[in-house]
Amino acid sequence: MKERFGAANATVQKALQLLKGEHLVVGRAGASVTVREHRQRRIRPAAYMAPSPSGEPYRWLTEAANSGARARSALLDVTEAAPPADVADALGLAPGGTAILRHQLLSLDDEPAELVSSYYPLDIAEGTPLTERRRIPGGTPTLLASLGYPPRLSVDRVSARVATQEQYRLLRLPGDLPVLRTLRVVFSDDDRPIEATVMVKAGHMYEVQYEFTPETG
Repeated sequence: MKERFGAANATVQKALQLLKGEHLVVGRAGASVTVREHRQRRIRPAAYMAPSPSGEPYRWLTEAANSGARARSALLDVTEAAPPADVADALGLAPGGTAILRHQLLSLDDEPAELVSSYYPLDIAEGTPLTERRRIPGGTPTLLASLGYPPRLSVDRVSARVATQEQYRLLRLPGDLPVLRTLRVVFSDDDRPIEATVMVKAGHMYEVQYEFTPETG
């Protein structure tokens, strides 16, 4: 880089540190710095909406495995909490209302990939495994369907945000990179919101793919 671009050594080293921090290059003692294989992951939200068949893992885990990645989830907390304003609005909560929060960290190939905060209306969640601090076989879509709330429609709102301290720490973000925040609201029969989830990913590691058909009428 010094020869090709005429850059100072300090500038080159700073650039390499940034690339290493973003996991785009690998440097080993006594060896050259090499570019990692393509690591940006493609997300297909439609692949995770349907409930898993009986006895099968959560679809996020199976989709990751199908792409050749080792996936796991760590449940960080389950509690009753006041959700963010946009989540409360999506669930139709009264001012100051609370919901059941399930907070987890998803990892791919032993690296943190996504922070997930899912909120459920109290009248749906109370007395069910949604309130218990344990994993739910097949994931929450399967459980909700078994409770009489099959997911019919999901609506995503995607934005870029400045990372919070928790997100920076748990996702091991390099530098001041933005995060990709998705608010997903799941509706059941009669357009009833049954779940609102905030998903946060490192912005430089993902691209989102949506499939849709034109509206008619």
